[in-house]
Amino acid sequence: MRAFLAALALAAAPAAAQTQSAPTPQTPPKLVVAISVDQFSADLFAQYRGRFTGGFARLLNGAVFPSAYQGHAATETCPGHSTILTGMRPAHTGIVANTWVNQKAPREDKLVYCAENEAVPGSNHEAYTPSDLHLKVPTLGEAMKTANPASRVVSVAGKDRAAIMMGGHKVDELWFWSGKAFTSYAGRKEPATVTRANAEVSALIARPQNALPLPGWCAGVSTPIQVGPQTLGAGRFERQAGDAKAFRASPALDTAVLGIAYGLAKDMALGRQAAPDLLIAGLSATDYIGHATGPGGGEMCIQMHELDLALGAFFEAMDALGVDYEVVLTADHGGHDMTARQQQRAMPMEQSVDPALSTKVVSDTVARQLGLSGEVLLAAEGDVYVADAVPAAKRRAVIDAATKIYRAHPQVAAVLTRQEIAATPMPKSPPETWTLAERARASFDPDRSGDFLILLKPRVTGIATPGAGYVATHGSPWDYDRRVPLLFWRKGMTGFEQPLSVETVDIAPTLAATLGLSMPGVDGRCLDLDPGAEDTCAR
Repeated sequence: MRAFLAALALAAAPAAAQTQSAPTPQTPPKLVVAISVDQFSADLFAQYRGRFTGGFARLLNGAVFPSAYQGHAATETCPGHSTILTGMRPAHTGIVANTWVNQKAPREDKLVYCAENEAVPGSNHEAYTPSDLHLKVPTLGEAMKTANPASRVVSVAGKDRAAIMMGGHKVDELWFWSGKAFTSYAGRKEPATVTRANAEVSALIARPQNALPLPGWCAGVSTPIQVGPQTLGAGRFERQAGDAKAFRASPALDTAVLGIAYGLAKDMALGRQAAPDLLIAGLSATDYIGHATGPGGGEMCIQMHELDLALGAFFEAMDALGVDYEVVLTADHGGHDMTARQQQRAMPMEQSVDPALSTKVVSDTVARQLGLSGEVLLAAEGDVYVADAVPAAKRRAVIDAATKIYRAHPQVAAVLTRQEIAATPMPKSPPETWTLAERARASFDPDRSGDFLILLKPRVTGIATPGAGYVATHGSPWDYDRRVPLLFWRKGMTGFEQPLSVETVDIAPTLAATLGLSMPGVDGRCLDLDPGAEDTCAR
């Protein structure tokens, strides 16, 4: 599949004549390349950084922050991506989870997907119309366009929510994998690069995929483990002809995204005009693989190797365009391995969540206790909402009864009511020091969050019964889900490593400063990318 990137390059429109070698980073870059690797935890980065020889190896020569934080409690894809190029925590972006409950939604389904327009007739949270409607704040791309309307924003990802949350409200090109093809908002004209990519991917899926090579250094983690009826841990991405789901959970998805991103950069001549441009790539395969097989097996080891090589090919192709570009790479959240493997690897205390904690079980119990009928509690992710059907005089009793049940359970670390969360000041200390209430505050929106929030104890996985495609997850307030790498690179920059914590909300103001822009009022701060006396935040 790595040949796909080269094939796109050969098929793309001829590039303009190459410029002279890129200037040293004393002037603003002509192109910013922002890359998110979904579920790329700081733990994965630490485990494999010594094995990288391709694109990651290049980035390790830049500014390395191995302990960046998605500081909030809701460590999910949509909230995490909403922080990366806005400089704002989910409390301000409004993206409090992948889904939340809106009991006033104009449809039968009251679950709302973060990147949809629920007002579209006939929609539900799984069959929806993609939209940027719920993102409450502007992105870096929008700031660039405000400063100079000629700036262009291109966003490509393996998930719609990644492309939309990083791209924002004013994108020139926005493309994401729909499960069958790369698509966009209705009515958008498909560029030649996307047409070529869809044809190539369609042909690829139609063919069976042989096992990918196993790097020798992956042998130690490539060991089979039985998880229910599945044998996982030693897979090598063999795929039957026509299996689009297996394509999605494989290195090939990321390669396709990078191929489209490069093809659009070339065809649109990004970085070749007076105004700077922004190219966004959301690489989603690591998350799909992590959920399906866990991050601790041979499958993830192969993915890290293949992703490193694909990034290397992508950067080499971008180099050939002769454009001065700056790269940032980070993740939307971390991840935690499956319970069965953790128990085998010296963590016998690992647990799967008790089914007794399910919203239905607790809702039924509370209804019986209070003499109520029907559903009294609704939930999305860890947020729990009192049903509107509950009489106003009984709402407080429902909350008290439910929180008492949850707090008494040995797997529950904390139950925080919306009043407790709202009364907590927004944290200002280093993110590793935040209390659970502060982590919850960072992803609390009074318009969308629940009546109370349940936080499980560390090493309790929120999957009661593992199944096909879903044996490991994230979403907890603990650092294995919050901590991610943050890497900056630009030709000519002097590299350094800062082990102390930073936040992903620092990315947007940092990039803005290198472009000579400011993003006042954001939650993040500008990171000085010069290790010497010069301050890149003061330019």
